[in-house]
Amino acid sequence: MVSEKKYPMTLSGKKKLEEELEYLKTVKRKEVVERIKIARSYGDLSENSEYDSAKEDQAFVEGKISTLESMIRNSVIINEDEMNNDEVQLGKTVTFKELPDGDEETYTIVGSAEANPIEGLISNDSPIAKGLIGRKKGDEVKIMTPGGEMTVTIVDIK
Repeated sequence: MVSEKKYPMTLSGKKKLEEELEYLKTVKRKEVVERIKIARSYGDLSENSEYDSAKEDQAFVEGKISTLESMIRNSVIINEDEMNNDEVQLGKTVTFKELPDGDEETYTIVGSAEANPIEGLISNDSPIAKGLIGRKKGDEVKIMTPGGEMTVTIVDIK
């Protein structure tokens, strides 16, 4: 038996996934079914682009529901009480400065299920997070990114 992938996440991250799943099941799914009904009423399905589009949306929504259910079922909640406050870890917010004279950047390291770089949430699987995890405040770290190597100094960990 193959074990399913585990999804480390914060409690708030799991709650967001549960809310999205509920929305997809109760609102979006019904909208798509209604679109399919309307498209069917137009007659011949072989040349009905509205029907084809609605069926594609239905497949997307059902796939997203399945993915979210799996992520929630296999979630591993990060217990913030058991964390080492001196070290960069999953669930921690880290501020670093790119050397020699870059700006400070702040990110929270989360599981891939709740990553959203625009909101400052980076996946523990990302090159930056992998380079920072296990490091301490004041450490100088070389990180290989798709854009090349970067060197940073860890300014703060919360």
